[in-house]
Amino acid sequence: MGDTRGGCCPSMDLFRSEPMQLVQLIIPIESAHRTISYLGDLGLLQFKDLNAEKSPFQRTYAAQIKRCGEMARKLNFFKEQMLKAGLPSKSSISQVDINIDDLEVKLGELEAELIEINANSEKLQRSYNELVEYKLVLQKAGDFFGAAQSSAIEQQREFESRRVGGDSIEVPLLLEQESSVDQSKPVNLGFLSGLVPRGKSMAFERILFRATRGNVFLKQAVVEDPVPDPISGEKVEKNVFVVFYSGERAKNKILKICEAFGANRYPFTEDLGKQAQMIAEVSGKLAELKTTIDVGLTHRANLLQTIREHFENWNLLARKEKSIYHILNMLSLDVTKQCLVAEGWGPVFATKQIQEALQRAASDSNSQVGAIFQVLLTTEAPPTYFRTNKFSTAFQEIVDAYGVARYQEANPGVYTIVTFPFLFAVMFGDWGHGICLLLATLYFILREKKLSSQKLGDITEMAFGGRYVILMMSLFSMKAWFQFLPQMIFLNSLFGYLSLLIIVKWCTGSNADLYHVMIYMFLGPTEDLAENQLFPGQKNVQIVLLLLALVAVPWMLLPKPFLLKKQHEQRFQGQSYAPLPSGDDSLELDSHHDSHGHEEFEFSEVFVHQLIHTIEFVLGAVSNTASYLRLWALSLAHSELSSVFYDKVLVLSAGFNNIVILIVGIIVFIFATVGVLLLMETLSAFLHALRLHWVEFQNKFYEGDGYKFLPFSFALLDEDDE
Repeated sequence: MGDTRGGCCPSMDLFRSEPMQLVQLIIPIESAHRTISYLGDLGLLQFKDLNAEKSPFQRTYAAQIKRCGEMARKLNFFKEQMLKAGLPSKSSISQVDINIDDLEVKLGELEAELIEINANSEKLQRSYNELVEYKLVLQKAGDFFGAAQSSAIEQQREFESRRVGGDSIEVPLLLEQESSVDQSKPVNLGFLSGLVPRGKSMAFERILFRATRGNVFLKQAVVEDPVPDPISGEKVEKNVFVVFYSGERAKNKILKICEAFGANRYPFTEDLGKQAQMIAEVSGKLAELKTTIDVGLTHRANLLQTIREHFENWNLLARKEKSIYHILNMLSLDVTKQCLVAEGWGPVFATKQIQEALQRAASDSNSQVGAIFQVLLTTEAPPTYFRTNKFSTAFQEIVDAYGVARYQEANPGVYTIVTFPFLFAVMFGDWGHGICLLLATLYFILREKKLSSQKLGDITEMAFGGRYVILMMSLFSMKAWFQFLPQMIFLNSLFGYLSLLIIVKWCTGSNADLYHVMIYMFLGPTEDLAENQLFPGQKNVQIVLLLLALVAVPWMLLPKPFLLKKQHEQRFQGQSYAPLPSGDDSLELDSHHDSHGHEEFEFSEVFVHQLIHTIEFVLGAVSNTASYLRLWALSLAHSELSSVFYDKVLVLSAGFNNIVILIVGIIVFIFATVGVLLLMETLSAFLHALRLHWVEFQNKFYEGDGYKFLPFSFALLDEDDE
């Protein structure tokens, strides 16, 4: 499963998986890292874990993996920072000219510098936002006091005779409430100013009055534009407020309420001259901070740009290094603790390439001793490896989704290349809709190099991965009809014969009732066919086919139990050292022997098991064949839906002789065709074709109980690999 890795190799046998072998490598420690690296470049060896009983923390290279994990964390941090800055990483990868130790130091320095820049930038930005709010308070609250003071001067002239001491313009905003204050007692008033989120301003005012029993005076002014909050940095609509109070107790309550509502407080003076001076000072600080922040952002952008230039190379190197140490942790130390022992599965054709990689690694590491390569004999079932290309990969994945083929089992993926689009076309078949699918697929195929390097959405990624499947489906839908018959005697004797009768009836134009022919083939095989006879000697042919079908049933039932019994007797009666038998049954028996030892052979159990399989096959042959009626049902549904949309939408709208109705009808017709016929019907036909392959076709001969060949390959490294 997967594309061929490495150099030239023998021609592919698509019907059977590649011959595999279990190999053992004895690698000197000084060249182990480079050896695994070269084997990762080759990508043709699946390593076995020889330390499965150990936890990840007990393994030899746990510290190195932790280092690589820390580098991956720093690289993820850089990636997040680049995305925030709108700098996606470059997809091009060049030759890496830095070793892992230097990279670790480099990443640490860059992370420390970037963290420091971010911290300073956040601190400066918070100070800037606070000064922006402070300036707004000075302006809005200054307007309060300026307007109130002007009003107070006018009122002071009118009520001069009633004023006592210097209480006239010290607190002009409260002058309107002076009539209710006892003038004989001194009043010490204070005030607090700041900003409160506008959404909380009403509740803020109510809580203030309730907490102080109305002994406060609150004034608010709306800030026209949202302002950045100093803490969160988000823009928030706010109001400037000034609240007057009397006494420390009231002040403490107001401070707690401001804190609870997220109201930022700022100092303020009543002196108009000082207010203007403070506004000028704040404006100057804002300009200085803006310049400093811009310089910091420029420096940060340059640093991120430098990281961006090398990010993909660094990320690939870190992931390669981590994967190498993961493999090294799967190897075992020999008794001398000078070599590492590895075991793994590899295709037979890759033997020379693996040996060359071992020799090159020993030479480049200046090792005095080369690695030892030897093939191990085993009864363990090997993994399954089909070499595929970009065309056949998607078809193979359709089969693998049902189950991975057992080692050397017949591969249904070869037939699926033809049968899957054929069955799809039977249900979907339409020239026009097939052209629409073809055009969409050609877009993916013609731009596959560009699209393969991009991150697509989930649905688009799925369609792009199956572009050649959709290509075949569209071509077959354009009336590319084929006829094929099953390989098995039982099926050919009954349903193969029915298919032949259908063809003869089409060719001769006969009025024979095929239902009657098939039913009385069983109920009355010797009766005269009369008007239902399609060709001379038909009765004799039917009798022969019926006898063959009946003979096929005991043929499926009886031989296998006796053959298995004979093999068992040969194995445990003095022939334990005979050469291992070949084939799927031998692997199955070896697996049975490994797990159960010299267990007695239960002939009755095997016979009953085979009887159940025979009954299932005979009944399934009938039910599964009937299941193919879905081809007719979905084909009819697609045809009828096409007619309904054409007659009831497009033709009907054209009959009104109204351009508006016609345009609406065309739009509805297009959306109905694309949404229902090209998307929903395509998906429906695809799923039914999938079911017919998995249930009605593959279960006749396909075990699918193998496991994939998953070689250690740098080309298969995923971004999410840990």
